[in-house]
Amino acid sequence: MSDRELSASLLVVGGGLGGVAAALTAAKLGHQVVLTEETSWLGGQLTSQAVPSDEHPWIESRHISSGYRELRTRIRDYYRRNYPLTPAAAAEPKLNPGLGNVSRLCHEPRVGVAVIDELLAPYISAGRIIVLYHHVPIAATTDGDHVTSVTLDNNGNLVTVTAQLIVDATELGDLLELAGVEHVLGAEAQSETGEQFAAGTADPMDQQAITWCFPLEYRPGEDHTVDRPASYTHWKTHVDPFWPNPQLSWRKIDIRTMEGRENRIFEVDLDLPYAADLWHFRRIRARSQFDRSVIDTDISLVNWPNVDYWESPLIGPGTDKERALERCRELSLSYLHWMQTEAPNHEGGQGYPGLKLRPDLTGTADGLAMAPYIRESRRIRARKTILEQHVAVVDRPEGQGAEFFPDGVGVGHYNIDLHPSTAGVNYVNLEVYPFQIPLGALIPQRVRNLLPANKNIGTTHLTNGCYRLHPVEWSIGEAVGALAAQCLSTNSEPHAVADAAQQTEDLQRTLTGTLGVPVKWPDDIARTRPSQASNPTPVHAAPERRVKAG
Repeated sequence: MSDRELSASLLVVGGGLGGVAAALTAAKLGHQVVLTEETSWLGGQLTSQAVPSDEHPWIESRHISSGYRELRTRIRDYYRRNYPLTPAAAAEPKLNPGLGNVSRLCHEPRVGVAVIDELLAPYISAGRIIVLYHHVPIAATTDGDHVTSVTLDNNGNLVTVTAQLIVDATELGDLLELAGVEHVLGAEAQSETGEQFAAGTADPMDQQAITWCFPLEYRPGEDHTVDRPASYTHWKTHVDPFWPNPQLSWRKIDIRTMEGRENRIFEVDLDLPYAADLWHFRRIRARSQFDRSVIDTDISLVNWPNVDYWESPLIGPGTDKERALERCRELSLSYLHWMQTEAPNHEGGQGYPGLKLRPDLTGTADGLAMAPYIRESRRIRARKTILEQHVAVVDRPEGQGAEFFPDGVGVGHYNIDLHPSTAGVNYVNLEVYPFQIPLGALIPQRVRNLLPANKNIGTTHLTNGCYRLHPVEWSIGEAVGALAAQCLSTNSEPHAVADAAQQTEDLQRTLTGTLGVPVKWPDDIARTRPSQASNPTPVHAAPERRVKAG
């Protein structure tokens, strides 16, 4: 029995970017929302998982949603208001505090948290959004094809929330399992999807690696060496059949050639704006951007190939989630200990003991991110499943672009980017055209009042790899929030909106007009390969085969 009961028009379970965008959009459109989050930070991959935004070449253009643009603008303005930027950095309209290679906007996780709090503040004050932190979903009740309530655990205190509409914005699609919503886990068989790079047979245990990220400062001459983890020797000596060496190494797989190559932490002067070494890759604070009398060090975020944990999935038959999480943590700490003590350094010696964890930037005691970076989730059996052949350049007629979806409710772009998996499958990286988010991919086949708003939409194991990144997750959340608001205002259901052309068009008008959310790309961009864009993202050749562990 619950200790507390709540009711709301809309319940959003999971406070990642999709959940935040869904709650914020529904509140903007006049509805009351209960938003729950397992950790103490909203923002998911941007904040509690500490991953700088992976974005597309058009992210600084008008072809993104006004909501995501506001998020990015507020992050830059937060630095201008609160940090001792140099005059040149403060005056730069496209300020990038970290000057990281991965994104035009690399920043500290805490800044993302502060900005999300700012975005929600007026609606929390108005009573339209109630945020429940440290609430983990543990049960759901159903009545036929409807989910009627969700029970959450808050450190032993149970809260049951009933709602007319429920959004699963959890990182692993937890409500799909709890509520018995038909879903897919892991890799589909090629015979089911027709995707040329799909697995030969379906495998629920074929899930992308997770990563426990952490930010590092470098203070030469100081010693910040962490304790040697218990599993250190394993990570130092064990070699997986698809990887070129033990993970405690500077060598990794080059996804262009699928061969091993070395990539060290420091190759050049730290103050260069961009460089090909690991330090510059996800740098979230570049000291050159700030008054050096106050901020005299860089901070880089370690989300690098050799800390990907592919030993065991978190979910699926016979899995031990807690053990997998602990092993993932130990891999990250082992890699740090190796870098501090044994890694070949750029001076010809061993180790960088001056590498320093920054727990104050992650809100944790040990300096690792608050939560692991999750790349793959349970996925709904949707009315429309997005396939490789809808988006991948290698599968599309020359110059045609991605599949056009008349029911589009958002846009996005990223390569199909699959990291090594827990089934021993190596990287898959396919160039993709700019794509849409179809409404049908947000509608479960059976359940009438539950919507997905994270990595749990109607994609496949492959296409999840291009729909899982920050701006796409935000757009999914906006579409779900607008759809929920329309259903609540008209006393309708998501299936009815999808079934009626007029109602779908009403939703699209709300998105494009009221909310400033594009639902399709302009023709010239839609047919553009990323390698042809003015600011291209990295493009990688399609792998010739999937590489199974021996």
